[in-house]
Order: sequence, then structure tokens, then C-alpha cells
Amino acid sequence: MKWRKKSPANEEAEPCALSAGKPCVGDGGMAKESHGIVDFLPSAWRHEWWLGFFLVAITIIAYQPAWHAGFIWDDDAYVTANPLLTAPDGLRRIWFSFDSPSQYFPLTYTTFFVERALWGLNPAGYHLVNLLLHTANALLVWRVLARLRVPGAWLAAAIFALHPVQVESVAWITERKNVLMGFFFLLALRAWIKFIDGQSKRPWRFYVAALVFYALALSAKTTACTLPAALLLILWLEKMPVNGRRLAQVAPFVAMGIGMGLVTVWWERHHAGTQGKLFEIGLVERVLIASRAVWFYAGKLLWPANLTFSYPRWTISVSDPRAYGWVLATAALGVAIWRARRRAGRSVEVAAVYFAVTLSPVLGFIMLYTFQYSFVADHYQYLACIGPMALAAAAMEMGLGRVAWGKPFLQPVLCAALLTALGALTWKQCGMYANIETLWQTTLRRNPNSWMARNNLGLRFFQLGRMDEAISQYQKALQINPALAEVHNNLGVALGRKAREEEAIACYQKALEIKPDYAEAWNNLGSVFFRQGRMDEAISQYQKALEMKPDFAEAHNNLAACLDRQGRMDEAILHYQKAVEIKPDYADAQLNLVEAHMNLGNILGQQGRMDEAMIHYQKALQIEPADPEVQNNLAWLLATCPQASLRNGNKAVELARQANALTGGENPAILHTLAAAFAEAGRFAEAVETAQRALRLAGAQSNTKLAGQLELELKLYQAGNPFHCPAQTH
Repeated sequence: MKWRKKSPANEEAEPCALSAGKPCVGDGGMAKESHGIVDFLPSAWRHEWWLGFFLVAITIIAYQPAWHAGFIWDDDAYVTANPLLTAPDGLRRIWFSFDSPSQYFPLTYTTFFVERALWGLNPAGYHLVNLLLHTANALLVWRVLARLRVPGAWLAAAIFALHPVQVESVAWITERKNVLMGFFFLLALRAWIKFIDGQSKRPWRFYVAALVFYALALSAKTTACTLPAALLLILWLEKMPVNGRRLAQVAPFVAMGIGMGLVTVWWERHHAGTQGKLFEIGLVERVLIASRAVWFYAGKLLWPANLTFSYPRWTISVSDPRAYGWVLATAALGVAIWRARRRAGRSVEVAAVYFAVTLSPVLGFIMLYTFQYSFVADHYQYLACIGPMALAAAAMEMGLGRVAWGKPFLQPVLCAALLTALGALTWKQCGMYANIETLWQTTLRRNPNSWMARNNLGLRFFQLGRMDEAISQYQKALQINPALAEVHNNLGVALGRKAREEEAIACYQKALEIKPDYAEAWNNLGSVFFRQGRMDEAISQYQKALEMKPDFAEAHNNLAACLDRQGRMDEAILHYQKAVEIKPDYADAQLNLVEAHMNLGNILGQQGRMDEAMIHYQKALQIEPADPEVQNNLAWLLATCPQASLRNGNKAVELARQANALTGGENPAILHTLAAAFAEAGRFAEAVETAQRALRLAGAQSNTKLAGQLELELKLYQAGNPFHCPAQTH
């Protein structure tokens, strides 16, 4: 229906779509003649500051269960285990490298970088920022709609804030990218409206601001690329000509969106892995998916029941006539909206087009990695839902105003009941995100056939050491979908922890049958062979893992351990070094590399190759400067080496003293080295005293071999002579 004009003021300017045709007050002011929930409030409470405060308060209260929620699912990749957030060059790599663990979201990762420095791994801080951004977005929705003179602008913002489909974007830390993108997207819209309204003396500053906000939105999440369509829709809504001048103004936004969109498509294909049979979906199938998804999202807005973290993945068949029902329904709705525009104005078509266009990047036309789990997700419609919500709020504001004529309490009571119901549903939905186990358990209650949830719940049980439960979940996931290489691999790891080695081998082999380039499965299969002492077979598996993934630090470390076991020390050291180069914080590889250098130094020393032995001891010391064993061995070589050019008594004393302090001063072997170092430095009195102490400790520990050697060396020190060992290291 058309909005009816009620005053002469309406004759001067046509009402915009979604407008009641009533005069507006100033910048985004509420309509003077509106009889909605806001006008029912006492006049003192109608001030925008009070309305804003109330909107903030009800939003924060509704999301109270999320205040103390934990980290879930891929929050580890984004926050807890993201090396970019703690690396000295982290910010540079976030913006100018391919090191990000997901898509190119530099602004989002930058916020995490700052927060990691502020509150570390306390999830409360990250949840608070998400909630504050969502609250700010609700305020911006209100101001944007009010600026467009949409009836029920505040009510639409409140629905946006409290609708439970928004919980996934707010309560899931990883979806910072969504709420952050939304913040700058809405700021860009507001700046654009100020630019085109003709009320500013310097409108181009708002145009520049809109471009800057758009760039920030794109750097938070690329789905902001639909903003140019929203800019054009605003022109259409305001009945402004969409001429060449306006198109030229929108062109920079289009160029920026296309550029970032291409980057994302490339990133998804080559870094996220959206390749292979799973993602080879034809154009017709994509249209079928998209048409069904649009109705799915609209349905969840209208009736938000059984919201879950992962919905069932639809089976789409071009040969199934029923699949085309969604396409026909979409087309029929489009025709109906077009034909109703003469009565309803542009409001309905603008809301519908905005909804569809804003959803378009996630409808299936472009393949996303997450489509292997489900074609739909609540957080995909975070901004798109504003269109239907604004339309619904305007209809309620005007429809209830007519129905409630003479019943002033009816409209506010009904609106308050709606918001209370939505707030209660949001409160309940937030509980799903309390912790990772609750998330997957709740998901499985609502979607029992989610193999992804079963796999991830199995992983959680594995981390808690509950191996039997983990194995059970992996097996159930494989009953749902036997073609999951990752789950076969995970099951193999869990079976290995239960010492069921042959079953584990079968799982890894099945994973490799499904996915021959699965480096992790090759590595894990090698580890089983290593535990069984089948070194040649283990080496072969590790080498295959490295063929598939040359920068696989764990495989380099494991291969080095095999080579070390076979006495191939030079080769082992090369792979240990490679592991540490790839993963500088890889503690196991560092320790193994230290030990490898130590072992090789010992072997070279026994062979009389003292200069080479010293090089390896020094490399070990560079990696682990506070390792007392490394300090002791290098000090012994510096004190007793038969080659005078390699001896350095003062340095030997320094290292031996450090090793002695680190071990509490009660280790006779280290005191033995310290005595030899004192003697080489010409400090014979200290050498004698230290050797005597070492002798007493060796005797107390029944170490007769060391005691005998100390007695011989003690006589040398008492005679004023150092001890030099011809080739033997200590």
C-alpha cells in the first residue's frame, strides 16, 4: 500500500520508501506525528541520548551469557595459536604477507594483535569488544534508517540488536571480522547519505570519509564489497537520479570492491583449499543453492527456531524437480514485489534487493571453504537482515498505529513483548557458546548428522585425554561420511594413543587413499613405524610428507630423529635446522637440534676432530645458551683440548661456573670440568679445591670411574700442571 499524505508539508517533498510521508525533525529525527513505541515514552525520555542509552543497555543485557564465554573452534587459528599476534614483525606480516591463517582480513587481525598485547589470552576482553561493536552497529542502524526517514527506525535497530540470528557474529570471537566490517560499512552508508543530502557546505569531505570507511570495511571482511549496491539503492530510495555523475561517484567503490573480491577468490582457491571434487559445483546447482539459501535466511528471520552453529548440508540435484521450487518461489516473489510497487512504493523492493545483494557473496555463486560443512550460516546475514528488519519495523510502526487507534497502550506493549521475546532467545542462544564442548554438544542435539561437529567434539575429547569418547565420535563422523580423510587421520592418532597400532596404520592408509597428498597422514604413518622400530619405512613416510609439504616442521623433526637413530648425524642436523627455521618457536625441534649438535660434537671429539666438535658445541650453545650440559661439554673441550690454539681457560671457567650454578653446585661431573678449567686458567689453588669437592661427591655417589680420574688429575693440579686430554671428550 502507499503511505498516505496527511499534511500540506507532504505536498512539498514526496515521502521516501519506508516512510509514512510524515514530516521529519532535523537530522534523522523521529516523525512528529508517529504513534509508535517511541512516542509512547514520556517526552523527557524521547531525547535521542536516552533512546540510545536504552538500546545499548538492552543489547548488553541480552548478551550477558557471552561475557564470560571461552574460545571456540577456530579461535585458536585467529587468536590463541596465531603466531602473527606475538611475532615482532607480526603487523607487517598481517598486512603484507600471505601468512594469515584464513582470508586476507588485515584490520581484523590488527585488532587481535593489539588485544593480545592488552589482555593476552583472557577471552573476556575479546568478547567485550565484539559486543561493543555490535552495540555500536545497532546505534548506526538506527541513525542510518532515521536519516532516511524510515518509520520505526529505532525499533528496527532494536530488532537488529536483539535478534538471535546475530548471536553467532557476536558470541564467536572469530566473527570479529563480521561486526568490525559492519561497523565501517554502516559508517560508510551514513557518510554517503550526508554527502548526497545537499545540506552540507562541504559535501566532499563526507564522500572521502565514505571511501575511507569502505576501505576499512573491506580490510575487516571482504563481503563488504556489496556496499556500492547499497549506495545506489539509497539514491533510488531517495528518488534521486542515478545519472552519469552519480555512477562516476560510485565507480571508485566498485573498483575497490572488485579488487578486494578478486583477492579473496584467489585466496580461497589457493590458500583455503576450495578446490577438488567437493567444490566442483555447476552453475545450475549454484543457482539452486542460492535460491534455497535466500528463503532459508528469510525463514530464520521470521521464525528463529532451532538456530545452530552448523546446519545440515543440502544435497542438491539438478535432476530433482523439487529443487527448482525455490527458484520458482523466488521468481514469483520478485514479480509480486515489482507489481506491488505502485501501491507500496519503493520500500519493499529496496529492502528485498538489499537483502539479496548483501547476501550474494555467500549464496554459493562463489565457493567458500566452509561450504564443505554447510551452505548456510547465521553470521552470513549479519548485515543483510537490516533490509527485512527495517521493512518489518516500518510495517509494525504504521500497522499497529492504525490498529491501536484509541488504545495507546497496545502498540508499545506489543513491541515490548516482541523485543523481550527476541532478547530471551538471544540470551538462550548465547549459552551455546559458553565453551567448545557445549558448542559441539548443542550443535549435535540440533543437527545429529553434523560430521564436522562430531569430528571437532572428538578432537576436544582427545585434548582432554578421553580417548575412548574421542574414538567414538570419530567413528560416528565416518559413519555419516566415510570419505573424510581428516577424520580417518584423527581416528588413527587416537587409536595410536591407545597402542592400537595396526588399526591406526589402517586409518592412515585409508586417509591417504582418499587424499594422496595428505602430508599429515604420511607423517603420522611414519611415526607409527618409528615407534615400531621400522626406521627405513618411517623415513620413507616422512620423506613423502615433505614432498607434499616442504615446510612441514614436524616432519623435518621426525625425519631427523630417524636419521639420528641410524647414526646419520649430519643429515639429522640439517633437518633439525630446517624445522627450527620454519618454526622458530618449535621447542621439541630446538631441543633435538641441541642434542644432535651435542652428539655430533661428542663423536667428532672422539675421532680427534676437535675444531669441528667445538663448532657443533658452539652452535648448540647459540640455540640454548642456558643448557648446563652444553656449557659443560664446551667448557671441557676449551679446558682440555690437546690443540693449544683451541684452548681458552678463562672462557672455560665462565661456562663451567654457569653450568655449576644451573645445577645447584652438587654435580661432580660439572665440578670436574670446572676444576680442569681453573687449572687451564692457571688458578691451581681453586682447581685443587674444586677437584677435591668433586672427588667427595663422586665417592658419595659411588661413581668410582669419575673418582679415579679425579685422583689422577688432582695430583697434576697440586703440582701446578693442567690436564690435557689427547682426544677423549667428557
